[in-house]
Amino acid sequence: MDTFKTLAAILLTSVLVNNYVLRQFLGICPFLGVSKKLNQAVGMGVAVTFVMLLATAVTWPIQMFVLNNLGLEYMQTIVFILIIAALVQFVEIFLKKFIPSLHKSLGVYLPLITTNCAVLGVTINNIKDSYGFGESMVSSLGCGLGFMLAMVLFSGVRSRIDESDIPEHFKGLPATLIAASFVSLAFYGFEGVVDNLFA
Repeated sequence: MDTFKTLAAILLTSVLVNNYVLRQFLGICPFLGVSKKLNQAVGMGVAVTFVMLLATAVTWPIQMFVLNNLGLEYMQTIVFILIIAALVQFVEIFLKKFIPSLHKSLGVYLPLITTNCAVLGVTINNIKDSYGFGESMVSSLGCGLGFMLAMVLFSGVRSRIDESDIPEHFKGLPATLIAASFVSLAFYGFEGVVDNLFA
């Protein structure tokens, strides 16, 4: 039961409290670039979640059994970036072959998952937080779901912005950034919720 509580706490914390986009400001590029339409936001969220899970499944054993054993911990960032880049290429090839409509709608933002610091941040933070393999996978799932939640919520906010009559000087990027800050502030309300649930 304690293991279940721990994993549930990690999952909820990753989704709501330590949301990588809205709380840690990682992965802002796709958050602002692909959140105009709901289907694109969901597609990008699913792709990023998938890459986060794959990256964690590959990088955690490499860190524990290769880098740590050979005394090459300082190579962590470079090795992880190379692994993430290879996994994104795999996802891009898969989508192009089996889901071409989603591949086309994501456009240039799909290869940008390679440089999405949220993916790299998840893999490094899982090691830094001393998570085991199972905990790391749950954390990555939570971070991916949190990323998708932020994308979906913000696509709804952006659709409302597009329909609103706002001053000319605020149209475009200024209104988008102001709305993003409000959505981010809303997530600060989850700060003590997870702690109280699993106390």
